[in-house]
Amino acid sequence: SRVLSEARFKMSEDTLPAAHIKRLVKHKLNELMADLGPDAKGNKQEGNIQKEALFAFNESAKIFIHYLTATANDICRDGKRQTISVDDVFRAIDELEFGEFAEPLRQSLEGFKKNAAAKSAQRTEREDKKRKAMTDPAAGDEDEGDGDDAEEEPDEDEDANDADDA
Repeated sequence: SRVLSEARFKMSEDTLPAAHIKRLVKHKLNELMADLGPDAKGNKQEGNIQKEALFAFNESAKIFIHYLTATANDICRDGKRQTISVDDVFRAIDELEFGEFAEPLRQSLEGFKKNAAAKSAQRTEREDKKRKAMTDPAAGDEDEGDGDDAEEEPDEDEDANDADDA
């Protein structure tokens, strides 16, 4: 099919961050090992993974992303649109017979939306405080010593870190 041929690509393109892949694999592996309980000596069991296996996970993730993207793009084009929507992604997941991923994805998406709304509200609050301080010099004097400026810098760093995680 056209989707399968589009999913084939050079393995060196679009490399995913190896540290992220390793963290995901190790986290899941440790969850699975914890389900087994302690070993014969009573120690917590930890799983190990070879470098080649991590590479295989990385390449598998890339292939899945490309395959899902091609399918969602086909759905989008069938709807005579150019921008892939979240609904297109969900339809692609169903079409590719990965329906069991839909509910966990919906839950993650809800958490993402709530987090984005909270960040937006915080940003708006900070902007309102700044505007108020600019229009009311007396309010600005009160705010100078409360550490707001020190608080704002980490928020900007968190936004940058969130972009890296996405």
